[in-house]
Amino acid sequence: MTANEIPVSRHISTVIAADPRQVYEYVANPDHLRDWAAGLAAADEVRRDGDELVVQSPMGTVRVRFAEANDYGVLDHWVTLPTGEVVYNPLRVIAHPDGAEIIFTVRQLAATGGEFDADCAAVVRDLQSLREILSSR
Repeated sequence: MTANEIPVSRHISTVIAADPRQVYEYVANPDHLRDWAAGLAAADEVRRDGDELVVQSPMGTVRVRFAEANDYGVLDHWVTLPTGEVVYNPLRVIAHPDGAEIIFTVRQLAATGGEFDADCAAVVRDLQSLREILSSR
């Protein structure tokens, strides 16, 4: 990103033919993270360390802390990168006439346009995987 570019956010969503609470509970369960979130959890192991998850990601070992369990569909999470930088990721599950809609906000921050597009593409793939898993249940 050049000095004149303004960072943007992109809201990526998909509709899942499932009850919103079912989607929320599935996503909130760290044991399922590696099944649908390849952009975050690249390895088979997700280790718990207190309130955080430690996962091997495409970026290296990261720590992930999710928002506390709630009735509002909020699955925001903070990812501590190998550099120590913490990235906040808004994630919501809301009711939709066809089931549930899951919405992930990707922020460009310091990423180049190409890096931002790659991040967004990874989120699209992850949400498609989630939809396939939960729609088949």
